Formats: sequence, C-alpha cells, structure tokens
Amino acid sequence: MKNLLKLEEFAMFGLGILAFNQLHYPWWWFLVLLLTPDIGMLGYLINSKVGAFTYNLCHHKGLAIIIYIIGVAYNNDLIQLIGIMVFSHASLDRIFGYGLKYNSSFQNTHLGKVGKHN
Repeated sequence: MKNLLKLEEFAMFGLGILAFNQLHYPWWWFLVLLLTPDIGMLGYLINSKVGAFTYNLCHHKGLAIIIYIIGVAYNNDLIQLIGIMVFSHASLDRIFGYGLKYNSSFQNTHLGKVGKHN
C-alpha cells in the first residue's frame, strides 16, 4: 500500500509539472520555486502548534487546488503558479514520507513518524 501511495503522489507531482508547463514561465522557475512552501516551517520558531498550522497551510493540496482554480478563473498566471508550486511541493514531500503535521511535534505526521526513532 505504501508504494501505491507513493506512486500516486509521483503521478500528482507529474501533473504539477504538466500544469506548470502550460504557463509561460522558464522551466528553471519550477526548480527554484519548488522548495518555497517550506517557508511554512518558520512557524516552528514560535512553537509546535503554530509551526504545525503554518506548515500545513503551506502544504495543503486542497488549498493549492483552490488557489490554482482562482488563478484560472481570473486568468492570472501568478496565482496559478502559486497553486501549482504548493501542489507539486506537497506531492514531492509525501513521496519522501513528509506528511501534514500534528501539533505535538514536527516528526508526527499523518503518514507516521518522520526521522530517527528512539
């Protein structure tokens, strides 16, 4: 099951690349912007609860899709780009086992524990 879920996330990452290709940005922007949703980790500088909220906000695929649809509705490439990058980044994270975070700690995700286990 775990491999099937990773394959599904890989397909969604491919969908993100395909959607990005429909915009008129140079391809290297995708690589440069791919890690920008990790800015949500800055909330962990305050505490785990704020960190989980900001991280999850910047890694939520449903929100990414809504942002993208708003960009399409308003014919705004920049808003579409933001939605695509959040969606693509979240898919890539989940391929590597990084899921949405619980308030308790960064390591506790909806996909299980991340990192070294004692």
